[in-house]
Amino acid sequence: MDEEGLEDSAIFLMALGEEEASEVFKHLAPKEVQKLGETIARLKTVPRERVDVVLAKFTAVASAQHMLVNDTDEYVKNVLRKALGEDKASLLLDRILQGTDTTGIESLKWMDPQSVAELLRNEHPQIVAAILVHLDADQSSMILKELTERQRNEVLVRIATLDGIQPAALKDLNDVMGKVLAGGERVKKAALGGVKPAAEIINLLGSGVETSVLDFIRESDADLAQKIMDNMFTFDDLENLDDKGVQAILKEVQSESLVIALKGATPEMREKVFKNMSSRAAETLREDLDSRGPVRVTEVEAEQKEMLKIVRRLMDEGQIVLATGGADDFL
Repeated sequence: MDEEGLEDSAIFLMALGEEEASEVFKHLAPKEVQKLGETIARLKTVPRERVDVVLAKFTAVASAQHMLVNDTDEYVKNVLRKALGEDKASLLLDRILQGTDTTGIESLKWMDPQSVAELLRNEHPQIVAAILVHLDADQSSMILKELTERQRNEVLVRIATLDGIQPAALKDLNDVMGKVLAGGERVKKAALGGVKPAAEIINLLGSGVETSVLDFIRESDADLAQKIMDNMFTFDDLENLDDKGVQAILKEVQSESLVIALKGATPEMREKVFKNMSSRAAETLREDLDSRGPVRVTEVEAEQKEMLKIVRRLMDEGQIVLATGGADDFL
């Protein structure tokens, strides 16, 4: 969702009132709650004219949906495939349409990484891997950072080699979480794990940890390490995007995030961004970069990771194609 869509959603929730808005929040993911909460806090006061525009948009959309869909299964399939891409949608549809219960895993998404790591610290790496593949890659990477190097490496090897999760393994997760994750022999193997999710998690660990993990995997299985590296990409790899791809990303990234991310970019990468903006926007961005003081590497990497998550989503949706590549200082 772009910045305008985020603001429209925030304004709509404010117009609903506290009771109704709180009910909507119950159905959102943690990140969505956080983004909307931050946007609401930032808006402070909203002119009546803007509220009327947002409500008019909602009314127009609602009016167009004059009847509910006849085939809800087909409807949710089409919506999720358009929103998430074929791979992620198929994974989610397995859970939705088969009734797989992942309430235990879902509860972890609201916990801080330290608490989750403490919960999993003494569990077998295979169990930890099976749990982490249910979480977003950025949350999994933060949890892994809280584990020892050996634990982290062993878990990532198992994620990379995980070929789905059988019902018996889901029962083990029930024991770990204390809640029903999935049940019955009728549940088919969920398509979780593999090289791609392992690469996505490693991508978000940071350069120091990333090198250690890949070295560990390479020692035991050089082919697996190469497959993971083939599925990884870095911020510098964005230089391989065509102009259309860069423009698609710029539509999704907020200007403040872009400034910080580009503080750590190569001159070539900056120029690629500039040439895909209007002259005025490019000049403003150049001035912001020049006037911005030193920024911590950790802040730069955090914003670059956010951009990479956008890139990953756009890739999954088929909107862009990217050829992959492979201490608290200041930039």
